[in-house]
Amino acid sequence: MAKYITAKEAALLVNDFDTVGIAAQGLAGWPDEIGEAMADRYKEEGHPANLKIKQACHTGDWKQRGTTRFGIKGMVRSWTGAHIGGSTKMCQLALEEEIATYALPQGVIINLWREIAAHRPGLITKVGIGTYIDPRIEGGKMNEAARKSEDIVRILNIDNEDYLFFPTFPVNVCILRGTTADENGNVSMEREMFLNEGYSLAAATRNTGGIVIVQVEYKVKNGAIKPKDVIIPGALVDYVVVATKEEASWQTEGRYYSPAFSGEHRVPTGSMPVLALDEKKIVARRCARELKSGMIVNLGVGMPANVASIAAEEDCIDKITLTVEGGSFGGVAAAKPDFGAVYNSEAIIPHNQMFDFYDGGGLDLAVLGLAQVDEDGNLNVSKFGPKFMGPGGFINISQASKKVVFCGSFMVGAKTKVEDGKLIIVEEGTEKKFMKKVDQITFSGKTAAANNKTVLYVTERCVFQLTKDGMELIEVAPGIDVEKDILANMEFKPLVSKDLKTMDEEIFKETWGSLKSIV
Repeated sequence: MAKYITAKEAALLVNDFDTVGIAAQGLAGWPDEIGEAMADRYKEEGHPANLKIKQACHTGDWKQRGTTRFGIKGMVRSWTGAHIGGSTKMCQLALEEEIATYALPQGVIINLWREIAAHRPGLITKVGIGTYIDPRIEGGKMNEAARKSEDIVRILNIDNEDYLFFPTFPVNVCILRGTTADENGNVSMEREMFLNEGYSLAAATRNTGGIVIVQVEYKVKNGAIKPKDVIIPGALVDYVVVATKEEASWQTEGRYYSPAFSGEHRVPTGSMPVLALDEKKIVARRCARELKSGMIVNLGVGMPANVASIAAEEDCIDKITLTVEGGSFGGVAAAKPDFGAVYNSEAIIPHNQMFDFYDGGGLDLAVLGLAQVDEDGNLNVSKFGPKFMGPGGFINISQASKKVVFCGSFMVGAKTKVEDGKLIIVEEGTEKKFMKKVDQITFSGKTAAANNKTVLYVTERCVFQLTKDGMELIEVAPGIDVEKDILANMEFKPLVSKDLKTMDEEIFKETWGSLKSIV
């Protein structure tokens, strides 16, 4: 039977050098009252020190909550996760080489918990082959402190095929969050925006001799929670902390609670805003041309998300199923600072199970952001010079989707306008995105080409396609000069298609109206 304790008492249970597991996204699933108590104890006593933090998604609000609370010199000695950006102080210590930092694919980490729970030797996957995760390249190591520390991935050859092998490890303590717990510690998550990997992490911790601590909002009598609503069984829970502060249990980075995000209510979302005719709309329209009726789709943050607005404007949004990596099928994804939440989901499955679906090729199309591209079709979104964030779910999604479209502006800082159905360069950009060599390989063009994967790179000026011989220019925007506006602003010379086409001129007009027939 779980024991009820305070957050301060929970902090005393974490020892120096412990491996601490976390299951959260943004502030969803993050037990802030426990995290704050751990940080306060370290400031007062110098303990717990030298922790090894293991998490999947970014955990924080880019301000003070989340794992940024642990961003105190000496408290953490290593961090492994998919994205560190939301934990600003931790990120700074990583840049200062105070923390050995490893950034792995989101789907790898959340499913590694199951391997640990089952006492299997590790996770075997092709996710990350040819990227910086591959030990033949960087082994997921983001800074010099990690390069001087342990290796956490190696190559495994099975039937003459290379796989990545991520060894398991014991978890000393995990800090989790739910909504309600009964007297025996059975935990439900009815107010959470997603069903996180808390069960798998609790099982991994319990089966390797660690302790499981769960923060909740409410305590109820035994039997008050329906058995099928229990996400973490009380048999796996050692301690429960009932939060005393509302801010300790925010549903997203932007709000405490919305029943629409937890699937309890359906709300009128209204019509999605119609985008102004600019380069972002041109790019989104061109990406939308890749949609086909019945497709299951994932859209990345930023410009890729505009594809949903285009589909809605063109009355095609009901022809496809949008998904979010947290586990939602259908509905309308919320914008920042509620990233990860979805209005009116048709289904919400556990976070780790969504990545099983993704990794197995369940996505028909992924539209993701474009930051740096090189002559081999490699793409980087995880590290720029000394600054790094990590890949989030990008590697899983881009590698396994049947078709992937990377999209973004052609150059950083360029100013353009659309006039008379043509694209006009008003002011040239300040930084090239199409480079000789990317700072880090988050997507491997060579691996994708070898697997005959369909990959497009869409910008407002042109469209490239990945081939086995490299990047090929296949479309040019009306009004754009190939030599002056494209080739002169690239660090490498791409192949130019013998059948070079003009991008669909209709997408450069105020009203389009053709997507429905394409889909």
